[in-house]
Amino acid sequence: MNRNVIREVREKSPLIHHLTNQVVMNFTANGLLSFGGIPAMANAVEEAYDMAMNANGLLINIGTITPLEVKAMIAAGKAANEKGIPVVLDPVGVASTPFRDTAVKQVLHEVKPAVIKGNAGEMAYLAGIPWETKGPDSVGEGNSAEVAEKVAAIYDTAAVVTGKVDMFCIGNDLGENTTGHPFLTKITGAGCLLGSILAACLTTDQPLKQQINTALSFYGAAAEYAACLPDVSGPGTFLPCFIDALSLDVGKLEVHE
Repeated sequence: MNRNVIREVREKSPLIHHLTNQVVMNFTANGLLSFGGIPAMANAVEEAYDMAMNANGLLINIGTITPLEVKAMIAAGKAANEKGIPVVLDPVGVASTPFRDTAVKQVLHEVKPAVIKGNAGEMAYLAGIPWETKGPDSVGEGNSAEVAEKVAAIYDTAAVVTGKVDMFCIGNDLGENTTGHPFLTKITGAGCLLGSILAACLTTDQPLKQQINTALSFYGAAAEYAACLPDVSGPGTFLPCFIDALSLDVGKLEVHE
């Protein structure tokens, strides 16, 4: 974990434009605010380009995708590419329906993401590797490292495959993160919020590998810290404590470890 990544986010308070799913907007906004960024949730086609031009980073998440939102995502993504700000693409449930598959293909045809982040099933689908999924969830098993490497190679971008052990690949450089807690799989939007935190970390001046590794390791460490608090007895009590933990200094999380 690179403390400078966290420090820069909190000093600069980057504005992250979210084109994300409606189920998680409130949780994502509160989590990013706690971490140190500023969320913007503007999904209208009429303002997507302008909002991205005013932002420091962009998250594209297809969780509750509509045809109009695909157009907004492409408009915002083009603006982000023109401005030179990072784009994180989260292909939620891409293997579930032909519509989602087509939407992601359209976005990737028009927009260059800095990072594609998803669970193993979603990322394996993009890589053409068989993997069992159930809706937006990955339920199969396989080689996550291979999936990360193949997505990175096919789409010429950094790839993050989340799971019990998170794998990420930048070019031929493979890394992993082992922090985290099972409660993250029992709350809605944990992966979506991670995409927002990742986008914020990508706005810093640190090397890409350190940006990605810090986002993953800090997020997982915050979950571990929150889950061990005496008043946390399950996912419901975990969630607000996790949002609190995202605001903590790295040192406090590391002392807890």
